[in-house]
Amino acid sequence: MLAGMRIYTRTGDDGTTGLLGRERVPKHDVRVEAYGSVDELNATLGVVRAHDGAGWFADMLPGIQATLFRVGAELATPDEKVLEKLDRVADTDIEQLERGIDRMEADLPPLTRFVIPAGTSLAAHLHLARTVCRRAERRVTALAARESIEPRIVRYLNRLADLLFVMARWSNHRAGSPEVTWPA
Repeated sequence: MLAGMRIYTRTGDDGTTGLLGRERVPKHDVRVEAYGSVDELNATLGVVRAHDGAGWFADMLPGIQATLFRVGAELATPDEKVLEKLDRVADTDIEQLERGIDRMEADLPPLTRFVIPAGTSLAAHLHLARTVCRRAERRVTALAARESIEPRIVRYLNRLADLLFVMARWSNHRAGSPEVTWPA
């Protein structure tokens, strides 16, 4: 919240919410579902940070969370004039995720089976974050089927889910926790 702002406004009591700009839409609108899922993902990454006691991802997660705020802001407006003023997700954001994937995969054995979401508390929370990210990706693609959105958003979420999967595997590997696979 910004200084001086009250947490409640009562404007949403009728079941609508305001987008960036002046437009109001129902709280169940596909656009609200999309940016709300990104917000849920961001909160889930906050839980991951709380479980990263060793600070293994302290250099990555704050930047990812900041980018997700940018993604959410972009999804929260259909207004082109407002979009022009936003700091939007860029190819460099996606490339940064790819570098993280490549760096961690170099430490991991190759995948030969499906991985069951398990292991350490940190890995389990990373797997949960991955599934929340995939849901956000589905919600964003549903929005993209109805309205024009920046394609980089879908690519960013897709790559982020990949990164979260690799982070879960890497954290289990680093902690010496065996990977649970299917079939066993």
